[in-house]
Order: sequence, then C-alpha cells, then structure tokens
Amino acid sequence: MAFRNYGDGDATHQALGGVDEIRRLVELFYEEMDTLPEAATIRALHPSDLEVSIDKLARFLSGWTGGPRLYAEKYGPIRIPVFHQHLPVGEEERDAWLLCMERALDRMGYPDDLKAYMLRELFVPAERIRMRVEERKRARQGAAASGLAIETASGEER
Repeated sequence: MAFRNYGDGDATHQALGGVDEIRRLVELFYEEMDTLPEAATIRALHPSDLEVSIDKLARFLSGWTGGPRLYAEKYGPIRIPVFHQHLPVGEEERDAWLLCMERALDRMGYPDDLKAYMLRELFVPAERIRMRVEERKRARQGAAASGLAIETASGEER
C-alpha cells in the first residue's frame, strides 16, 4: 500500500487506529479535562455525566478524520460553531480544549507528525467556535446599545 498523507481520504482515521482507538482517544481527552486545572472552566461547561459528550466527539472525529460519518448517522448535521455559540468560549477555553487533546494524543503514543497534524487541524473548528461566540457577543452588545432585543435559539429574548 502506498503512503498517503494525513487528510487524504481515510489516512488520518487509519493512522489514529479507527473507530475504537478514536473512542479511546476521546475518553483520554475527557480524563484530561477532568484533571487539568487549566481545563476546569471548560469542564464546567459539560454535564457531570460525559457519556453523550464522549459519544458525540468520538463520532465527530471518526467522520472528520475520513472514517465513517457516525455523528451524522446518530445526531444529524454537524454544525459545530452553531452548537457551541451559547457557551462562553474565548481564547483561554479554546486553548484549554486543545491542551486536553494534546495530552490525550500524547497518552495514545501517536507519532509526532500525526499529533502535530491533529492539533493544527483541530485548531480550525476550535477557533471557529471562539469566533462565532465573539460575533454573537458583539451582536448582543450592539443590540443592547441600540435598544433591540436578540432572540436566542430557545426563543428567549436577551
């Protein structure tokens, strides 16, 4: 079999070890989130029972790395920034999330080039979340300054 670069088809998915190893990576990721002081703020944004969070992230990463699109099969379309826009995510939270992933990747013993690739690529959706949160914050501030209310996804006015 010829060597394929990460990001080429399912090369990343295969390099990570497939669905089962990606799930293990995600479990380690949440263990890091549970224990790292730098991650306390983002851990508090999650439910106490992480079963659904683990399932969603593992399923997302499966498809995101070129493997089976398990997230969409169970949860529907993936709209990461929209699903996270209500959370207080700034640079500190983004970086804490990436630190947890970096530590989990280290614990899995992946090669340095795979770890670097994953962190570089995961920065993109993490930064999109941060930017979406910032955009909503600015919109709310602008609306408040102009006396307009903004309706949230749940229909509440703010």
